Amino acid sequence: MRPEQVKAMEYLNRKGTLLPASQIRERVGAAFAALEAALDEVSEAQARQRAIPGEWTVQEVVDHLLATHRPSVDELRDLLAGRRPARGPIPASLQSADPMGRGWKELVADLKAVHSEVLETLAAAPDRMTDARAPVVMVVNSEGSDGRQAPLHWIEELDWKAYAIIFRLHELDHLNQIKKTLKACRGV
Repeated sequence: MRPEQVKAMEYLNRKGTLLPASQIRERVGAAFAALEAALDEVSEAQARQRAIPGEWTVQEVVDHLLATHRPSVDELRDLLAGRRPARGPIPASLQSADPMGRGWKELVADLKAVHSEVLETLAAAPDRMTDARAPVVMVVNSEGSDGRQAPLHWIEELDWKAYAIIFRLHELDHLNQIKKTLKACRGV
């Protein structure tokens, strides 16, 4: 494993597997609240503006979060019930068939509803672990031989607590992406 992979797995163990369920729910909830607060300030025009060539719009980011979180809730429930999820790993860049086809407010409302489902699931989660694991496409930035950052992908088998903390990491990563896009929208 590359150093970035080792670091990521150590983080998931320390901030996921070893934490009590209540702390995981709290950390995931804080990330959801931060993203939702940021989205509440975004207009439909800003959400649809492609401010950075080759990058997702804010709407496409939210569509991606919704497309990945929906099946992730089901997988989390499977893990909590001691079952390996039936599907393979959720693709890293998953989006709906038409990311720009929905209204902005409806899209944000749907994401908030999925956030609530995740938090309700975590609120009912026991501290005990199960033997079930889910394959997850892990993505971390890694420095290439040319010194530039590039995503490094691999599949890792995660327990339910490590899986759950991925919600937090995923949200915060895309919150930063949204902030960068909005900054470019304003020309700052």
